[in-house]
Order: sequence, then C-alpha cells, then structure tokens
Amino acid sequence: MDFGVWSKGLTALAVECLIVGVFEEAELSAEAASVDAACGGRLKKLLERGDFPGRAGETLLLADLPGLSASRVLLTGLGVKKQFNRKAWRKAWATAAAALLRTRIASCAVAIARPVARELDDYHLGRAVAEIAGAALYRVNDLKTGKKPAPAALRKVLAGPVRTPAAANRGLTHGAAIAAAALVQRDLANLPANICTPTYLAEETRALAKTHKGLSVKVLDEPAIRREKMGCLLAVSQGSHQPPRFIVLEYRGGKEAQPPVVLVGKGVTFDSGGISLKDPPAMDEMKFDMSGAAAVVAALTLAASLSLKLNVVGLVAAVENMPGSKAVKPGDVATSASGQTVEILNTDAEGRLILCDALHYARRFHPAAVIDIATLTGACVIALGHHHSGVMGNDEPLVRELLEAGRRADDRCWQLPLTEEYGEQLKSNFADFANVGGRDGGAITAATFLGKFTQGLKWAHLDIAGTAYLSGAQKGSTGRPTPLLADFLLHRAAR
Repeated sequence: MDFGVWSKGLTALAVECLIVGVFEEAELSAEAASVDAACGGRLKKLLERGDFPGRAGETLLLADLPGLSASRVLLTGLGVKKQFNRKAWRKAWATAAAALLRTRIASCAVAIARPVARELDDYHLGRAVAEIAGAALYRVNDLKTGKKPAPAALRKVLAGPVRTPAAANRGLTHGAAIAAAALVQRDLANLPANICTPTYLAEETRALAKTHKGLSVKVLDEPAIRREKMGCLLAVSQGSHQPPRFIVLEYRGGKEAQPPVVLVGKGVTFDSGGISLKDPPAMDEMKFDMSGAAAVVAALTLAASLSLKLNVVGLVAAVENMPGSKAVKPGDVATSASGQTVEILNTDAEGRLILCDALHYARRFHPAAVIDIATLTGACVIALGHHHSGVMGNDEPLVRELLEAGRRADDRCWQLPLTEEYGEQLKSNFADFANVGGRDGGAITAATFLGKFTQGLKWAHLDIAGTAYLSGAQKGSTGRPTPLLADFLLHRAAR
C-alpha cells in the first residue's frame, strides 16, 4: 500500500475516488462542500431529496460528477454533528474503506471532516488512516479449497487535509507498521491448533526474525525448560504429546546498557481445560488462547520494522493443555522456577502457571518494565465485556502508561484493583498458595497470583480475554492489543 498526504486542491487530486463526509442533518462537511461547489451543487441536491441520510455506518458511491479530476465520490455518514468525535471519525473511515474494497478503485483521497485537533491531530490522522486501511485489507488466512476472491484493487491512499505534512507522514509510517504487526498477530492466532502448535509457533517466530533486522531468537526445548526448573509450565504441558517451547525474542535498538522492556505472552496453542475439561460449546475458540503470545511476537516485529531506539525482549511460554493420561490433576502440587510451590486446584487455570515461570525468567534481563499479555480469565470478560482489556499491576506509573497508550491508540484498557485482600483467596493447606481463588473477583485473583512472582519488578498485567478475538459470524482475531502495545513502545522510545 502506498500512502501520502494532501493539503489543498482536493477537487484536482489525481485519484480515482474522493471520500467525503455527510452529517445526519444533511449538512456537508467543509471538504464535501468544496466538492459540491466544483460539481455544480450535485451533492446538496442529492441530500435535499433524502437520498443519503448521513447515518454512521452508511456509504453511497457516486460516479462521473462534473468538475472533478476523480471519477468517483464516496459519501460516508458522520452521524449527528454535535456527537461527532474521534471514534465517529474512525467509524466513518473504516466504513468507507470497507466499501472501497468492494470496488476496483485503486486510489483514493481521504477528506473526511475531522473532530477538533486535540482529538485527531495530523500525526494521529495519518496513523489512523494507515492502520484502518490495513485492517480493512486483512483477509483471514483460511484453509478453504474453493476459489479465492480477487485481491483488493486499492493501492494508494492520500490522507488530508493536513497542515504539517511531516507529522502526518510520520503517522502514516507508524500506522502502516501497526497494521503489519496486527496482521502478524491475527495470522498466528487464526491458525487452527493442529497447525499452530508450540513447535510451529517457535519456528514461525524464527522465520519472522529472519525478515526483520535486529531481531534474535532463542528457543528452549523441553530438556532446556526442565533445566530452568519451570515446574509449573511443565505441569501444564505434560498431558499433551505436543512438546512445550519457551521462546526468547530480543530486539536491541537502544543503548547496550539500557534496561529492556520485557513483554511476556501466554502461548497456550490449545486449551481444552485439561482434567478440568471445558464445556464443549465454543471450545474451538481456545485456539485463540495463544493471542498474548502472538501479540508479543507482533510487538517485537513492529519495534524492529520502525528501528525504535529501545531494547525490547519478548518471552513466550508455548504449551498445549490437554487431558492426556499424564495430565496434571486437581490437587497436584508443582514447584515453580522461583522455588515457590503451587497447589493446582483447577487445571483450566493454566495460563497463570506458564506465565509465573516466564515472569521469573524475565528477572535475568534486569528489566525497566515487565508486561504480561494473556487471554487469562473469563471473569475479565464478565467484568468488562469485549470493549476494554483489563489492566492491573504493582507499579502505578506503568499502569497509567498503558491506560494512556490505550486511549491514544483507540485500543483501551481499564484498571482493576490489585490489593492485598485478594491474596487471602489463594491460601492453600498444602502449598505456598493455590492457582485459583474461587469465582469472586476471578480476574483479580489471577493477577494476584502472578503478582507473587513479580516482587521487585515494575510489572503490569493485561487480560485480553474479551478483546483479542470475536465469536459468532465474525469469528477471528481482532489484532488487539497490538495497537496499544505499539503506542506504548513508540512513546517509550520517544522518551
């Protein structure tokens, strides 16, 4: 995809399609008004007849209007003017991009009215244009044998109008990189679990590292994991014939002595629940239980593609959780890499078991910050639905960084409390603590469990169980929280 900017002369731009916005009050935006003037008031007459209501999520393609260099104009609804904000702008552009891809239009200029500058400045305009275009272009990597649809014709997108082209172009570069990273996450997460095994995930990470300058990979096989004394991780994997893998992905773009940011991803390539077997409905979606791992790999590819002046380490604990004859049983006690013992009361609370050993491994990097990313609990979905990821941690400034990154990236998270009272629910008669604390506050007690392995670290936990993928007719990976992580890394690098 070729991106650029425009600042004036909309009606004379040498593109195939102009995209302009219309409010529900049948009011043309400033850009739409300039197009209307050039074509002799055709747009205003159309609105007066009620042919396009301007509702959010609606589009109308017009062809061969006089006075324009472009052969087509795409109207996109902006909704009610007084309610128009950045979210409405993003919806208008996403809807328009989807409509374009149903045509053979190869080039367009985005001229959708913007909300106030503090909501969408030139940099964030460029970033959103490129990121949303990339998301619209994404096609699920399905294994269907029928004829594939023709690839999209769209090849060139101009963003505008802009006052500072340098800022907008920087945003376009960043947005394109975020879209490419989200594609990495989505492709990995959408693969079926019989293909995307722990071994496959490790090999794909190696392959990605070869195509991104500055990335290095080390993969620990089962004997190496055993030497690291990762007893909790091994307890989860022992019921499957698929061997575990522990992936260490490093990007060194900062000074040698600069402490890295460590991202830790849950990589359960399929989660049956183990002996604590899940209910059959929607169990197929447990192939998405490695979305945290996929997001970590995606974030590292983004850091490398943008040559960020930052050191970043990605740790991925990759396992399959199955109810085989050797599977861990409720009541078993495992010894973690930290030496702490865990009574495993529920084998379906496996993500925290592999993450606790990965968090301990992170200590050897003397990190500036540690963030784990996991589809960890259904309780987080109950608490926050599918709109926000949950965030908790032991370092308030780090948590605030993630909250602000999510707001800027339109990939929001919401802070849940993490106070000492929740630790009482994890008490065990037979080990240092249990891996579950009952139904009450389940997302928080899961984070509390992880917190027992992060003393002395600046740590935050992202529970993406409700945001990483969609169910139903639109089933598939969303690519979240790659935009949030990207914004976090961009701002860290800028500091």
